[in-house]
Amino acid sequence: MSSPAAQRLGIVPSVFAVQHLPQATFPEDDDWIALVRAPEGLTVVRETWPAGSGDRWIGLYGGETPHGLDVPGMLAAVVGPLAEAAIPVFVASTFHGDLVLVPEPRITDAVAVLEEAGHRVDTRHLRSPGS
Repeated sequence: MSSPAAQRLGIVPSVFAVQHLPQATFPEDDDWIALVRAPEGLTVVRETWPAGSGDRWIGLYGGETPHGLDVPGMLAAVVGPLAEAAIPVFVASTFHGDLVLVPEPRITDAVAVLEEAGHRVDTRHLRSPGS
């Protein structure tokens, strides 16, 4: 079933790590993709591909067909079905779209859920988890 907020999403070829640095105000290096500073510390999203330890996240991005900042429901249309399927997410939004990260072991489930919700997912960069 397709909704007005149905989107074309692509899988980002990189694999990501999400870190919490409780005492930092800025990372010590410049190898980050996104930063969020909050009272409890700094959250850092880093590329960890092709190898890395710890939790690994796969990104889904809809920036190829950007939508205006005033278009409601675009992020909810993606994270809502994932929440209903109990698939965790971490989101970093850009001016043109949202980078929705899902745990690497759940990416196949996430793609199926999103396609069932009416989104189109380009899986050309989909790799088997851990590779």
